[in-house]
Amino acid sequence: PAMDYAGLAEAAAEKMGLYRRDPGGWRGCRRTSEVSVSWRPSAEFASNAYRGEGIVPASPQDVWECIKPVAGGPRTKWDQNVKEFEVVEAISDTVSVCRTTTPSAFMRIISPREFVDVVLIKQYEDGTMLSAATNVEHPLCPPQPNFVRGFNYPCGCFCIPLPGEPDRTQLLSFFQTDLGGYLPQTVVDSFFPASIAAFYSNLTKAVKALKA
Repeated sequence: PAMDYAGLAEAAAEKMGLYRRDPGGWRGCRRTSEVSVSWRPSAEFASNAYRGEGIVPASPQDVWECIKPVAGGPRTKWDQNVKEFEVVEAISDTVSVCRTTTPSAFMRIISPREFVDVVLIKQYEDGTMLSAATNVEHPLCPPQPNFVRGFNYPCGCFCIPLPGEPDRTQLLSFFQTDLGGYLPQTVVDSFFPASIAAFYSNLTKAVKALKA
């Protein structure tokens, strides 16, 4: 049976809306000038969900330009966790199946990974943009021999306009990733908060470069 990609994408977006409205239970684990990172046990798989929240000094349009999930977009240039990003199949104007590869990380303890996700883009009435994703299988993406297949459980980024502050954007992001392979839990637990802090820091630099 064919996977219901649009339905899975919609369900991931619904979950992101629930996470956004339910601030309880998150425990802070890392704070920088750009982001506060917190975690709670994931309801989706046997590890943690992470939440990043920060204010990016740029308009929602500029922030979205840097993070939107499109082939040939700027993300592969600034996001150290994205080596390649390709659209495998466009399901509709707002839903696509994508493959992302990541470089080795954490002093090469974490070898290169690949992720196959259905991604949905949604705009809300208040101007908030959401990119939500969850893992899927696709016939054009069998596991590649030189990558470990990882799995993103419902995850996403909200670009939220701040009323009266056109040059500042609240970026709220949720990550729930099973890196796959055989990694010690201690490595996983220290990798994600550091990785999310780097994501916000590199994004802030990218939007500044975009505006320059």
